[in-house]
Amino acid sequence: MDATSAPHRIPPEMPEYGEANHIFEMMQVGKLRPREGKDLLVMCRTMLEQLLIFQPKDPIPFMIDHLQRDNDNVPKIVILGPPASGKTTIAMWLCKHLNSNLLTMENLMAKKFSQLAAEATRHYQKSKTVPIRLLVRLIQERLNDEECVRRGWILDGIPETREQALMIQSLGITPRHVIVLSASDTVLIERNMGKRIDPRTGEIYHTTFDWPPESEIQNRLIEPEGISELETAQKLLEYHRNIVRIMPSYPKILKVISSDQPCVDVFYQALTYVQTNHRSNAPFTPRVLLCGPVGSGKSLQAALLAQKYGLVNVCCGQLLKEAVADKSRFGELIRPFFEKKMAVPDNIILKVLTKRLNQQDCIQRGWVIHGYPRDLDQAHLLESLGHKPNRVFFLNVPLDSVIERLTLRRTDPVTGERYHLMYKPPPTMEIQARLLQNPKDAEEQVKLKMDLFYRNSADLEGFYTRAITINGDQDPYTVFEYIESGIINPLPKKVP
Repeated sequence: MDATSAPHRIPPEMPEYGEANHIFEMMQVGKLRPREGKDLLVMCRTMLEQLLIFQPKDPIPFMIDHLQRDNDNVPKIVILGPPASGKTTIAMWLCKHLNSNLLTMENLMAKKFSQLAAEATRHYQKSKTVPIRLLVRLIQERLNDEECVRRGWILDGIPETREQALMIQSLGITPRHVIVLSASDTVLIERNMGKRIDPRTGEIYHTTFDWPPESEIQNRLIEPEGISELETAQKLLEYHRNIVRIMPSYPKILKVISSDQPCVDVFYQALTYVQTNHRSNAPFTPRVLLCGPVGSGKSLQAALLAQKYGLVNVCCGQLLKEAVADKSRFGELIRPFFEKKMAVPDNIILKVLTKRLNQQDCIQRGWVIHGYPRDLDQAHLLESLGHKPNRVFFLNVPLDSVIERLTLRRTDPVTGERYHLMYKPPPTMEIQARLLQNPKDAEEQVKLKMDLFYRNSADLEGFYTRAITINGDQDPYTVFEYIESGIINPLPKKVP
């Protein structure tokens, strides 16, 4: 169909949309270019559909808002660096430029109406540290906020240790870009020792690089705590000890930038990097499907695959949450089911999933799907729409192991901390006495879900005849190695 044909224009009986037609015409002749990676015709059809459905009084701001609401490629950035490297300044500038959310230890703990934030604050006031599990759950809570889902996020100085990095990954939180700022210890110590703070305004100055011209401000500046040469050297030693163990956790998505140069130059190097798309290491474009019962570790394996091979991590549950947070047309259909805690109908799930898989990043980079399809009918529908996986893995976990993983999970209603009676028992009897179990983790519910999965798994295995079955009842990184070998190596040929 020609790009200028009638279906891509707004009907003449709607004269108030003349400006919208003008915009479409400018796009089609190349005078107004759509965002990189968006197909022109698909975008025009989608915008026209939205205009016809909502019929806004002023279509121009409506279309601009529609374009800006696309959260498929929002920033997901981690910025790390030693003391005085300027990482917070760079993170703030990137947030302003990319219209994203800056997440620091301070603003994570400052979140209102959050039990986790309150608990983290109490720990920090006592020991100047936050337990790893509490910090990671606090990050997860913040990233689930609508603002982070829609506009993305930049983590400033987190993770601080390899343990934090691995635990963040285990929850499926994977950045698209990681920046590590570096400079010699001599330069960093000199920078840190020159810091001065205005006790009245909280502004930070420097004796060499940013000294205030007003004598009144100069006279009231004080030296902040913890910036002596010895204290700075101790912090640097701890940082160097940790960063060499963190960096291997982010292969292929990490860039080291020297911070021993003007701050503006550092910023533009960082901005250029976070605006690039990573090339995949895969020998072909992977379209991976992970099947397995509840508690089999599908989410973790999908996150690891997405990080290493640059695939798009397509979690059906997360797609539905994003649609609701985005207040899109599908989101408004999904919201009532969420509010009533009912299952979302298959036809709505399929529409949301198909829309995501048709986008340019999924086509170019490949994808890994988990949570769908759950039965033979869904598998047929998915393939009929042209989304056929070229690698399918079944994670096989015995019922006893799943029951052990899920039914022994408990939550502290006071602090929100999660425990596992076998792998992470509560530290005191007082805490153990008040622990609660989520109703969905009850043994009857787990058995019901397991029975439902295995009732359909035989049909799915028959449909995906070249699927690879993997023992999921072992260390998750061992499972990942088996999955990775199944992606890299050619599929075995059946001997007639």
